[in-house]
Amino acid sequence: MTKKRYFFLVLILGSLTAIGPFSIDMYLPGFPAIAKSLHTTTAQVSLSLSGFFIGISVGQLLYGPLLDRFGRKNPLYIGLTLYIAASIGCFFVSSIEQLIVLRFVQAVGSCAAGVASMAMVRDIFPLKDNAKVFALLILILGVSPMLAPTVGGYITAAFGWQLIFIILAGIAFLILMAVIFFLPESYQPDPSHSLKPRPIIISFWSVMKHPQFYTYAVCGAIGFSGLFAYLAASPFVFMDVYGVSSKVYGWIFALLSIGFIGSSQLNNMLTRRYKSEQIVNVTLPAMVIISLIFLTGSAGDWFGIYGSIVMIFLLLCCVGITYPNTSALSLAPFSKNAGTAAALMGALQMGVGTLVSILVSMFKSRSTIPMSGLMATAAVLALLILMIGRRNIVQPVEAAEQVGAGAH
Repeated sequence: MTKKRYFFLVLILGSLTAIGPFSIDMYLPGFPAIAKSLHTTTAQVSLSLSGFFIGISVGQLLYGPLLDRFGRKNPLYIGLTLYIAASIGCFFVSSIEQLIVLRFVQAVGSCAAGVASMAMVRDIFPLKDNAKVFALLILILGVSPMLAPTVGGYITAAFGWQLIFIILAGIAFLILMAVIFFLPESYQPDPSHSLKPRPIIISFWSVMKHPQFYTYAVCGAIGFSGLFAYLAASPFVFMDVYGVSSKVYGWIFALLSIGFIGSSQLNNMLTRRYKSEQIVNVTLPAMVIISLIFLTGSAGDWFGIYGSIVMIFLLLCCVGITYPNTSALSLAPFSKNAGTAAALMGALQMGVGTLVSILVSMFKSRSTIPMSGLMATAAVLALLILMIGRRNIVQPVEAAEQVGAGAH
């Protein structure tokens, strides 16, 4: 593969991965405006975010078997088309209930892009490059938190929040055109993959019971949920508790995303010298220590807005390094059913993230304690699962190894 083709494929796959996060980040600054327009509260608007997370969790389990049965591109066409239609529908909503439902549908469409891109990384690139490619996807993914909230804040202020969803539909349409004309089919349809409920459940269970998968997918999902706690709580924390404007919030969000993006690229350097397993063994304990300091400081009122920004920045750095390595380690044992494995991994990530985002919205405390508490809980649980689960991994498939057919 030439460098030019390598770059182009990573760019398209990264754009697919970014659809979901872009759909989340771009409308966050518009929460107060949406609440006012639909005659509801910011807390009720946050349910549309939770609905989006639920849609991604459910949808990924749907697309996994479809991607293994019909190839990668046909289900991707359906998902992107559904996303575009739901985005246009969000422009016309007149109640918060309509917005919640359409955001759910929009998420079901967007998760086809996320699952397909993960599976295609496993299809297209050598196994030894998977952690590196996942880190590059995060670099493209990083455009979302750096640009989306800032752009969303200005669009909301100048044209109204509804226009955000038309822009999202336009972005998805351009990505769909790139997929149709420039992205190769990486996996031929396999009729042996049944779409009946029992074989699908058996297929998911065969993936889930693999010790390497459940150890790194579950600990990675729980560790990654700290990001969801931040996403769900940050509009309230910065705009309500600390009183910043939607525009300033967008800039803070962009600044904090640098930690997530920069650390994921630092991971590229680390994987040249260390195995993914070694990296995770260091970053997860670091995440625990930082999150506990943040929680203690929140309870003792040590941190103002600047201190909170620093602590969140450090935690996002830990997530940015941990995520590509746990993802690569989770998928490393699989080849034939990589779509099912990617879907299950994504569903775990979004399912845990959804639960965390709902829990954050339930707390009424006007402080950073709910956010820091859930981030600390997630970090501690992730570390415990890693410590327990890795005892059951007899012959680990390292993400930087070349393997043959993999587990089926």
